[in-house]
Amino acid sequence: MTAPPDEAAAVVDVVCLGESMVTFLPSRPGRLADVPSFGRGIGGAESNVACALAAAGHRARWVGRVGADGFGDHLVEAVAAYGVDTSAVQRDPHRPTGIYFRTATDRDADGFEVVYYRAGSAASAMSHRNMPLDELAAGRVLHLSGITAALSADCLALMRTLTARRPGRPLVSFDVNHRAHLWHEAEGPRVLLDLARGADLVFVGEDEAQAAWGVRGAAEIRRALPEPDVLVVKQGAAGATAFTREPTATDTVTTVPALRVDVVAPVGAGDAFAAGFLSATLRGLPVRERIRHGHLMAAAALTVPGDLGTPPPRAHADRLAALDADAWGTLRLGPGWTDVTQPKGAADQEVRTP
Repeated sequence: MTAPPDEAAAVVDVVCLGESMVTFLPSRPGRLADVPSFGRGIGGAESNVACALAAAGHRARWVGRVGADGFGDHLVEAVAAYGVDTSAVQRDPHRPTGIYFRTATDRDADGFEVVYYRAGSAASAMSHRNMPLDELAAGRVLHLSGITAALSADCLALMRTLTARRPGRPLVSFDVNHRAHLWHEAEGPRVLLDLARGADLVFVGEDEAQAAWGVRGAAEIRRALPEPDVLVVKQGAAGATAFTREPTATDTVTTVPALRVDVVAPVGAGDAFAAGFLSATLRGLPVRERIRHGHLMAAAALTVPGDLGTPPPRAHADRLAALDADAWGTLRLGPGWTDVTQPKGAADQEVRTP
């Protein structure tokens, strides 16, 4: 499926709804109990996607709720600095902005710790009664994630409203983002499956589909999720597979290997992949190029210390996405690869053999 045409009524390309938090990143590896100091950043799956899309030249809006506090000020200002429209973000005078602390290791690595202070946050009070539904529907794409559904009963009701199929709605993009620790009951996997079935475009990791739904492999995931017109199964280092059902009712299956990346920090890649795929979808590119742009945007995030990398210039990304299979297979990206202003031999060494 391709995003609807850009019409005058569409104020933005993509609207992203969800909670953003101030994140405290450790000054050194180790247990949280041993880390002496933390640096302040921002985190949030949906705002990460909005920031990456805005940095790539798209008109992106982030919608959410933050507290009327200094952390809320910082969040709104930091997201807006990427060029994201934050005019619809609400300030709650009674509830705080969520924050969290994490260790320096990968989410799936031994010793990883994350401590959230988000219970009762301003974002958890989002509902279909207080959020601007008209502004959420104003873009060509509405991007959501399963994290929002886990925040409160009101948030879940809002997500059900936004994923209900109805005429005239924007293309609904949904990243499953299964976070077992956010769900207080075993119903989380069923809820996420129901929400995904209402979306037009779904992103899900092969590992999280197995953990949530007990299904293995891309084909089995598609059988569990036949409704979306586009299903993208992220397969880690192996790559990604997209199932597309347009214009016929028969699926087209497209698999693209992942890139080899010199990883600086293994965070933010999933959100960046979604942003890259959405960017190429907005531009009407073929499915193979959409997946490749997802891999390239993920590589931009993986080669910087924080969640958000600087996307490569569009012409540079298009050139890499158009490589033949052999050249794509020898591509290896390291820190600085997105900066094409560096002298040849620095950022322009993206094609390297092992």
